[in-house]
Amino acid sequence: MGRFITWDEFEKECNITPEKEAAIQFEMSLIKAEIEARERLNITQEELSKKSGIKQPAIARFEKRKHSPTASTLIRLLYPLGYTLAVVPLEKPKK
Repeated sequence: MGRFITWDEFEKECNITPEKEAAIQFEMSLIKAEIEARERLNITQEELSKKSGIKQPAIARFEKRKHSPTASTLIRLLYPLGYTLAVVPLEKPKK
């Protein structure tokens, strides 16, 4: 039977740096925002596929977090929904 470990121990074992954790959180928030925007506009994955040129099965994989979309793919998905990506400063710059 496997042992139970704390999140801190897990992070240490996986060597999850603050940058890696930020990247994971960023990707999760982007996908969540895409899903929320699509649903708010009552657009199906198939309709988004037609508007974005990205195949519906790929959209489903992104939304299920089984595949990570590139920045250009995200822009293609977000644009028909009325969104884009932007670079913003961190709240507290890391030194």
